Amino acid sequence: MTRTLTIETESFEIAGGGFAISRGRRTHANVLLVSLTDGTTTGRGECVPYARYDESLDSVADQVRAIQAGLEAGMDRHALQAAMPAGAARNAVDCALWDLEAKQTGRTAADLAGLPAMKPVTTAFTLSVDTPEKMAIAAANAATRPLLKVKLSGAGDDERIAAVRANAPTSDLIVDANEAWDESCFEINMAACQAAGVSLIEQPLPAGKDQMLAEIDRPVTVCADESLHTSKDLEALRNRYDAVNIKLDKAGGVTEALEMARIAKDIEFKIMMGCMVGTSLSMAPAVLIAQTADFVDLDGPLLLARDRSPAIRFEGSLMYPANPELWG
Repeated sequence: MTRTLTIETESFEIAGGGFAISRGRRTHANVLLVSLTDGTTTGRGECVPYARYDESLDSVADQVRAIQAGLEAGMDRHALQAAMPAGAARNAVDCALWDLEAKQTGRTAADLAGLPAMKPVTTAFTLSVDTPEKMAIAAANAATRPLLKVKLSGAGDDERIAAVRANAPTSDLIVDANEAWDESCFEINMAACQAAGVSLIEQPLPAGKDQMLAEIDRPVTVCADESLHTSKDLEALRNRYDAVNIKLDKAGGVTEALEMARIAKDIEFKIMMGCMVGTSLSMAPAVLIAQTADFVDLDGPLLLARDRSPAIRFEGSLMYPANPELWG
């Protein structure tokens, strides 16, 4: 069956003047939209290229165009795994193929994956890194949310953690250093996390420079993010990490992410289902894997000034599965 591929780039403003992590601030979520149509039915997938992995909108679009002929000739999501490397480009295509198959067959993506009907999940709500004083205000404003994710940046994180905990006393906390800690601040920041009752620390040390994690006690669960891309990385992380953050844009789509989750559980990792800052179309496929995750961080749409329409329904931090009109 002949298909037509369409590639579009879009930009969505981030609310509140932007989103900041240890590597810098962004004011917009720049996404790539891939659409595949068979003439009557269209499947869509969205990805968020990430400069940390040497991706841009142009480079990701070029990757998709490189396999356009195969996709339009009928390449399926299983053949796609060998045709493209893991990353944002494959994610957009893989999600479009899942969506197309679901709409063509009249089945849900969960059914196609052999999973039960999806249920709502509770997502973290992310606080950008800032001064302790400004993070205290942000925490107070979000203190009714059950799970907060706190972005950190290295030196001074002990004060940031304490400020957030003092102003969100009943929220569960997870923190994300985005590789910003080193030996000069690791011990004091870890102690601050333990004192604040933090449930999980994401990627405290740079990927490839995290051997220290194998040599110390880890009183707080430590989660691999930048150190993890696909299921091939999992075994090597076992002596350094207690949990792994699966993201569709790193894994290269739902197909690989489902396999990652299966293997991760088999070797007793806790699982976080995470995201880049994108629209509801980026989050909708991730809700599949979020169904069995220990931590869910799919708040991208909550950080945007505007989302797609239709969008995922949120009630506070409770996130509902997408309407099939959006995806799956």
